[in-house]
Amino acid sequence: MLGLCLLYVGAVLFLNGLWLLGKIGDREIWVINVFAGGITLLASLKLAFGAGADAASIKAAALTLLFTFTYFWVAINRYNGADGRGLGWFSLFVAITIIPVGIDSIMHASSAWSVWFALCWFGWAFLWLLFFVLLALQRPIVKLTGAVTVIAGILTGWLPGYLLLNGTLS
Repeated sequence: MLGLCLLYVGAVLFLNGLWLLGKIGDREIWVINVFAGGITLLASLKLAFGAGADAASIKAAALTLLFTFTYFWVAINRYNGADGRGLGWFSLFVAITIIPVGIDSIMHASSAWSVWFALCWFGWAFLWLLFFVLLALQRPIVKLTGAVTVIAGILTGWLPGYLLLNGTLS
């Protein structure tokens, strides 16, 4: 299930980065955000409430829902024309929340994949911090944020998601 979610995290980040860079219009970017949000929502529900749910799967669901909520919020903002300041403050909450996840992950990493995934948490924390600065503080860093979002989409979602689905990583 992680490969499925990461593939669509990669897609939504890649496309949101292109959107920030002016390559995709406001009126269509919501589609991938709703789709990726839906995929991660379904995965989270299965993790939290499915057979065999335990503390680890509930934690995974809670962390995945941070992504889900972000994607749905981006989609809603494109629909209602909001300026994104609320999403910016939520992004700060997420960035602060997942820094300890990255630290814990790197401390317990036992393979190349687990180190890569731990580094992904730090990449996502940095990305959410950029969205805080862009949206809540309204600093002019849209091009930087767009470029980092594209790169994060490829390195933290698309590539590992594809490799997991392909059986190359485990």
